[in-house]
Amino acid sequence: MKTSRYAISRQKACQQCSIAKARCDRKERCCSRCALRHLPCLYPHSHSSTAAASKHLFGDSSDPSPGSLPSFSRASAGTLPSPERDEISTPQGTQDPESPSIHLNLDDHSPLSFSTAPPTTTRTQWSAAQSLDHSSASLPALPPDFLDFSSPDLICPINAEEISNRWLNAYIPVPGQSVKNYPAAVSAFIYRLLKSYAGMAVHGRGFPPFVHASQLMSPHPSPLLSTCLSIIRICDKPLPGSENVTAEILQREMSNIYERRDSYDHLSMLSAFQAFLMYTMALFFRLSQGNNPFLRQAMMNLQELACLAARQGLMCLSEQQRTRPRWESWILAEAKRRTLYTMYLFDSVLSSEDGLPTFLGTELTGLPAVSSKTLWFAQTRRDWEVAYNVHLAAWGEGNLRINELWPIPEGLDDSQVAKRRHRVDSWLEDLDEFGTMLYAVTSCTHGG
Repeated sequence: MKTSRYAISRQKACQQCSIAKARCDRKERCCSRCALRHLPCLYPHSHSSTAAASKHLFGDSSDPSPGSLPSFSRASAGTLPSPERDEISTPQGTQDPESPSIHLNLDDHSPLSFSTAPPTTTRTQWSAAQSLDHSSASLPALPPDFLDFSSPDLICPINAEEISNRWLNAYIPVPGQSVKNYPAAVSAFIYRLLKSYAGMAVHGRGFPPFVHASQLMSPHPSPLLSTCLSIIRICDKPLPGSENVTAEILQREMSNIYERRDSYDHLSMLSAFQAFLMYTMALFFRLSQGNNPFLRQAMMNLQELACLAARQGLMCLSEQQRTRPRWESWILAEAKRRTLYTMYLFDSVLSSEDGLPTFLGTELTGLPAVSSKTLWFAQTRRDWEVAYNVHLAAWGEGNLRINELWPIPEGLDDSQVAKRRHRVDSWLEDLDEFGTMLYAVTSCTHGG
């Protein structure tokens, strides 16, 4: 009776862990390893359980093939845990099935080749779920928090062209410019914080706080970000004398991103902007490329990418109308603004290193300041919508604007100053680390 003994699967691991040949703790709904990587946690079913599911979904006569009806388990979005150090792909290390594979060819000048596709099983099963007819109530639908970034309702309320020309400000005076005289302690604070963002990515401890978890936790994460978070690991403890070779690898990928800048959709444009920023910070903070002419050109290219991303929209139309936007639109707008503010701080660091003045980003006037941690770390669409309804009730006069953190304009009376400070106090009550950092910089610089 050996055949009947093995008719029922004895596999103890989920499909993701089985593919990776990793230990699986088979936690209810989602094992720890899949939760860590935000992967669909799929368990093989025995013949009897498959038959039972067939009766429930199709009736007694249906006998769907195994795997044609995947069940999905969604990991928590919150603060994404850091991947284990020994399971992240590096050029010298063993590839993890979920990690992008890197193929480096240093003998020519062709773009680097990366494979960032998810495991075949995951791709096939997700495609099967997408192809289901949602008009039939008897068939399983997509996960409730499936995100569609294809048609965001975004607007650009500022002159985006001024972002791309920001590097010129230090050389060509513009009327009305306001110099930011950072105290030495504030400059050191910004330097250390941005250095920690680069180190976070280089050491595989997650991703910087301007990248939203949904950009990497979906069944099809952004290839640009996945590639960046994989290749940037080569900046961790490079061998003495190899910094320039490592820098060339990053530079080639940056050039590849920049050359394709006119082909990106909304999500890809945001990811390109973020990846380019992380590469640039890695060159400066990790590979000591501060005197490399490429870094100056990279900052010009970065500001052009920021301009292109801004043209596609920095604010939801619903935010301007003080109604609730779609979650996807808000994610794009908020992540883009956070990345933009980070770029401006990084620009001030480089200007300080070169002995150049740093100017207030008046071209950003009117953009919303960093949103609350409740909204940024919302784990489900429903959680986010409930939180945003509360936000709308609390901020009936509109979101706090970034310029409300700048010096208080002359001519405001005492009541207006008190109102402005009350708005800032309310904003401070629910900030994540990024918002707190931004306030610390502006408060110490402007004293508002």
